[in-house]
Amino acid sequence: MATVATLQSWIGGRWLGAEASVPLHSALNNSLIYHTHAEKIDFDEAVTYARKTGVPGLMALDFQQRAARLKALALYLASRKEELYAISHLSGATRADSWVDIEGGTGTLFAYASMGSRELPSSNVLHEGPAIALGKNGGFSGTHILVPRGGLAVHINAFNFPIWGLLEKFAPSFLAAMPCIGKPATATSYLTEAVVRMMHESGLLPEGSLQLVIGSTGDLLDRLTGADVVTFTGSADTAAKLRTNRNLIANSVPFTAEADSLNCAILAPDVSPDDVEFELFIKEVAREMTGKAGQKCTAIRRIIVPQQHVDAVGTRLRERLAKVSVGDPSVEGVRMGALASKDQQRDVAERVALLSRGNEVLFGAADGFKPVGEGVADGCFFAPTLLLCRDGMRNDAVHDVEAFGPVSTIISYGDMDEALALAARGKGSLVSTLVTKDPLIAARAVPIAAASHGRVLILEREASVDSTGHGSPLPQLKHGGPGRAGGGEELGGIRAVRHFLQRAAIQGSPTMLAAVTGEYVRGAAVQESPLHPFRKYFEELKMGDSLLTHRRTVTEADIVNFGGVSGDYFYMHFDDIAAKDTQFGKRIAHGYFVLSAAAGLFVSPAPGPVLANYGLDNLRFITPVAIGDTIRARLTCKRKVDRNRVDDKGVGQGVVAWDVQVTNQNDELVASYDILTLVMKRG
Repeated sequence: MATVATLQSWIGGRWLGAEASVPLHSALNNSLIYHTHAEKIDFDEAVTYARKTGVPGLMALDFQQRAARLKALALYLASRKEELYAISHLSGATRADSWVDIEGGTGTLFAYASMGSRELPSSNVLHEGPAIALGKNGGFSGTHILVPRGGLAVHINAFNFPIWGLLEKFAPSFLAAMPCIGKPATATSYLTEAVVRMMHESGLLPEGSLQLVIGSTGDLLDRLTGADVVTFTGSADTAAKLRTNRNLIANSVPFTAEADSLNCAILAPDVSPDDVEFELFIKEVAREMTGKAGQKCTAIRRIIVPQQHVDAVGTRLRERLAKVSVGDPSVEGVRMGALASKDQQRDVAERVALLSRGNEVLFGAADGFKPVGEGVADGCFFAPTLLLCRDGMRNDAVHDVEAFGPVSTIISYGDMDEALALAARGKGSLVSTLVTKDPLIAARAVPIAAASHGRVLILEREASVDSTGHGSPLPQLKHGGPGRAGGGEELGGIRAVRHFLQRAAIQGSPTMLAAVTGEYVRGAAVQESPLHPFRKYFEELKMGDSLLTHRRTVTEADIVNFGGVSGDYFYMHFDDIAAKDTQFGKRIAHGYFVLSAAAGLFVSPAPGPVLANYGLDNLRFITPVAIGDTIRARLTCKRKVDRNRVDDKGVGQGVVAWDVQVTNQNDELVASYDILTLVMKRG
């Protein structure tokens, strides 16, 4: 008889666990596949290791370097994904289900690596500007910075996405220099253990930056401080218990919950069974019912439908569900796998029994349910189950009871106000979908739905071409919801990184603020030298390197010539009579002429370290420039970002942001903006 492996925790830089404890079974046939370990974890050791080894290891890198590590890690995991697919099969997941977990996880690493390289500095101080003048004389200003907290992040995850669940939390906390202690749900912890082993084998993780807990968290939460963070994904009941941990409350430890919720899809009254949108609605609901066997926190649990279309929706969904082959995903044609465990199977059955009271079962186990595959009779399979509630305003169960499996309930409504009221009865959800052809319905309904949902998908034929679907959280968009859904936020681009950083307001002179933020702040001291800043290589440039240009007087010929080149003959530039009746009282130069003239003043034309201008930010035209006005520009190195990249010739380059201030003969600011350039490295 083959030996059953014992899972191990990664604590304090070593694998812990040899003695078998809790048995874990295959969702496909209930065969024994792993044990958890019996050895108790010393959480004082784990926390100390994270603080004393993990924090310094991560702080030895800057934001850009950590982003580069994330990208390399994503590539490494992608190269070994088939090993993870083989293990994921044991959880009852189809290939498509596993794709969401495995490649969705590595995709999130790629996304955060890309966002980090674009939006974060090559330092460990993130400036949230702009700085604000706090005094009349320009000597006292204030701004905000975000810095690493110096603590650790505890990530507690649910059973349904053992890889993505870890990686979507790990990516932003890693960027924020917070070492992580990951605690997966026991039922599918073997998948999390596998990916954590790979992550450590990659050699890309600084020592102490990721630990893994198999089994109970013991007294871990009791050892945290205000510098730490806890994130949780799972049931609303468990989230409520964890929130009330006395130590978390006493030390104001940030706690973010993403809980299961009774998400809905609303079919708007403008959509008829003959419309493309009607079929999109049916497909979306059926996909959310059967994908991952309905074990998704974002799955559609409530199908809110106009009374006149209830029968049509029920018929179409029954037809589609009847075609879904359930069983061992290794069998060709199987489209839905098993629930994760016997406990989950029993829980879903109990909740379906509660939902069935007072409602009709339109489709379920009695409709020819027979999983296919060897040994599946002992597996954790559950029939796709569709119920019908004809009075959702009086039936509380459909808004309170969640069967975390392939189960959903059609709820009828009379008008759009009632549909939105039914949606809100979920007491806070992660996501809702509105299927409509009418922009006016969307404009009215979405702001109301948004008050009780973390995300709203508007689905119609145009969006369907590229839509990622109701149940797909994206790294760029917020994942979370109010009320029952936990009240927290995850993902959402760089917002998630900011969650793991500490924000502080700082005050002082512009020169001091510039020194702290690593960005030039207007009013700060500058360095001027005979060598033009554009003649300096990336390594030679310093924040505050500046050039004050010669002057140029704007003539009528300038305006006429620019209009001829650009085709911009706006009356303010060419009609003297009309211009006199405006607030300016005279003709003025094109704003974009001012930009062009400023570039002519500060650009160094010869080939050199500045390779390209690829962007312009924060442009404002402040004071109009009239014929006869004299302008000049100040160009100042605002910030440098070393992305640690080379071009196809092996030449290194970095990004430099330049602050540009264009002033007139009265030293009044006429235009203000940042330009972004690629600058060559000397090395």
